[in-house]
Amino acid sequence: MAQTVGSSQPQTRDGETRFPSVDPRTGEVIDYHQVDDEAAVRAAVARAREAAAWWGELGFAQRRRRLLSWRSALTRRIDELAGLITAETGKPRDDARLECVLVVAHLDWAARNAERVLRRRRVGSGLLMLQEASTVEYQPYGVIGVIGPWNYPAHTPMGSIGYALAAGNAVVFKPSELTPGVGRALAESLARVVPEYPLLQVVTGFGETGAALCQAGVDKLAFTGSAGTAKKVMATCAETLTPVVLECGGKDALLVDADADLAAAADATVWGAMANAGQTCVGVERVYVVDEVAREFTERVVAQTRRLRASGEPSADLGPITRPAQIEVIRDHLADALARGGTALLGGAESVRPPYVEPVVLTGVPETSTAVTEETFGPTLTVHRVANLDDAVARVNAGRYGLGAAVFSRRRGAEIAGRLRCGMVAVNSVVSYAAVPSLPFGGVGDSGFGRIHGADGLREFARAKAVTRRRFRPAVQVLTFARPAWAIRLLLRIVRVLYGR
Repeated sequence: MAQTVGSSQPQTRDGETRFPSVDPRTGEVIDYHQVDDEAAVRAAVARAREAAAWWGELGFAQRRRRLLSWRSALTRRIDELAGLITAETGKPRDDARLECVLVVAHLDWAARNAERVLRRRRVGSGLLMLQEASTVEYQPYGVIGVIGPWNYPAHTPMGSIGYALAAGNAVVFKPSELTPGVGRALAESLARVVPEYPLLQVVTGFGETGAALCQAGVDKLAFTGSAGTAKKVMATCAETLTPVVLECGGKDALLVDADADLAAAADATVWGAMANAGQTCVGVERVYVVDEVAREFTERVVAQTRRLRASGEPSADLGPITRPAQIEVIRDHLADALARGGTALLGGAESVRPPYVEPVVLTGVPETSTAVTEETFGPTLTVHRVANLDDAVARVNAGRYGLGAAVFSRRRGAEIAGRLRCGMVAVNSVVSYAAVPSLPFGGVGDSGFGRIHGADGLREFARAKAVTRRRFRPAVQVLTFARPAWAIRLLLRIVRVLYGR
């Protein structure tokens, strides 16, 4: 039974330091979790090292069988996991169920495709090295550390966890201190399917626990969070040359051309901006719409958004702002936008009523406002008129983020998508790429680097190894001190014939 929270600060009981996970809708305590210190994190990594050795030796077929069993177990318990996600984040239950569906779909793809992507394969050796048979293979790193976010506490970290496991690694996962129960539920569900070794372990706590994971000897670390924290993670990992993959959020834009299907564009805009109360790294935070259709498009967006309601009720469209500190960021961005001449077509400063924020649609906000340049992470949207999509592309690419984007255009969608400086683009839809397991997910600039999902995501958690095998003795040996004096002259003559024209 949930208890009313007296304090969200750590407590010491029976010699252990614990902290509560809290339902943001009610302030009730869901459960208590241990604050894992450096020693506990290092012990988890040591256990993972043994698990990784066993898991890596199993081979693709055995790993696939076990991971598909885990997928089935998660599918059977979707409602249970979704209920926990709702309790710890406050998001509507159906949104949590959708998140769980994505978890299952991605885990299935990773398990089924790991061997095809990562197995040893022959590659051409080229005319100059015909005597060599060349192969490339991908070997697991060993132990992967994962630091996950709170907004999608199952889907986002599983984009690293599932693919890392499929590639043959063990994982130590540090979930957000706001959603530790979801992390533990994922680990416990895998342990029931694969009881032999602790393939997925969870360490819980605050920033110190995450820092300890960076320093605990993992072979690679995957992080999702703010760009500021990502820089600290990267600096810490640099001390031991631990490679990282970073997903640091964005300020994603949606572009609307004159020939766009305005009904579809407006519907996608509202979903992309307001789903999960705007707490989505690839959510739509700004729209650039060409002048000739701007009025009709904006009216459609405002009309649809006006129907949305934020509350803790099961039927709500939007849940609370999960992270209390984010409310002040949203408030500050709204104040800056209005102070700089922006107009609220829907909502405004009064829309912020903690722990909820009602949808806000702004227009006339200058490009220099923090509401346009910084990640707001709330149910707010700025709509900008542009002369054409070329102007829109220039404005989008001028920002420091580059995660995802969307384009609505019947004729120029693919062209515009190719010109946007970002990692992912949806044409005539929104955030659809995140639901396609075979596509890579990640950004550029302050949105980070590296990729999860798809074949690129599998390779992200494996080392490429090149091997050459001598098939026959070459007519002229050049890689030896015993080569004849004329060997290099002959080699240069061949190179000039082959490549000099």
